[in-house]
Amino acid sequence: MLQDTEDRRGIGSVDTAMTILKVFARDSGPLSLKEVSDRTGMATSKLHRYLSSLVAQGMLSQKARSGRYDLGPFATELGLSALARTDFVNRTADVLPDLVAATGCTAMLSVWGARGPVIVRWERARNHIVTALGLGTVMPLVHSATGQVFLGFAPANLTDPLIGESDAKLVEDLKKTVRRDGYSSVGGDFIPGLYALAAPVLNWQGEAETVITLIATDPALIDPNGPAIGALIRTCRSVSLPSGDADA
Repeated sequence: MLQDTEDRRGIGSVDTAMTILKVFARDSGPLSLKEVSDRTGMATSKLHRYLSSLVAQGMLSQKARSGRYDLGPFATELGLSALARTDFVNRTADVLPDLVAATGCTAMLSVWGARGPVIVRWERARNHIVTALGLGTVMPLVHSATGQVFLGFAPANLTDPLIGESDAKLVEDLKKTVRRDGYSSVGGDFIPGLYALAAPVLNWQGEAETVITLIATDPALIDPNGPAIGALIRTCRSVSLPSGDADA
């Protein structure tokens, strides 16, 4: 019975170790024993034992000269392994059917390619729209909702070389608007009669790994007060990784 109770409640020492590691994960650099103590509320004598064990296991490292602690080599290995298991395309594709059912719109999933945003998945609504867009289509950065979301949430070193001769102020205004709103929409400009609404799926750095775009012939799709925007943003957030820097 004691073992069963322990299994359900967890192991206190493991919980304490995770609390300590979370302090380092949320900070931007090495921390002293006192700084960790202040953040965790643990007495330094008890904390020192935990830090020593975490150093021995490679989860933390200790600077020889300053004595400060930082994340260690095994923490890096563990983080990289977790990221490698995060298949944004498949996990995002899995939520598209429910989004399509909720909105009645066709959805497409795009990733960043060598020439810009590339469509890699379609989820067709019952009243699917016949369009020239298809798998492998490269979307324009400035004039499509998909491209504008990548402009706002992808690293500038990826997007800037592909902007071309577009007006610099227009591009900067687009970036600010998309980051503020958490989505982008276009209506009838890129493809006459077709309305599009797009939002990012973010990685742990707050950058767009994929973009989900809803398309329809009904202008109600891009109504700021309409239900589609809320459904799209909630769906994207559900498959995004937690990030303190993410705006959406």
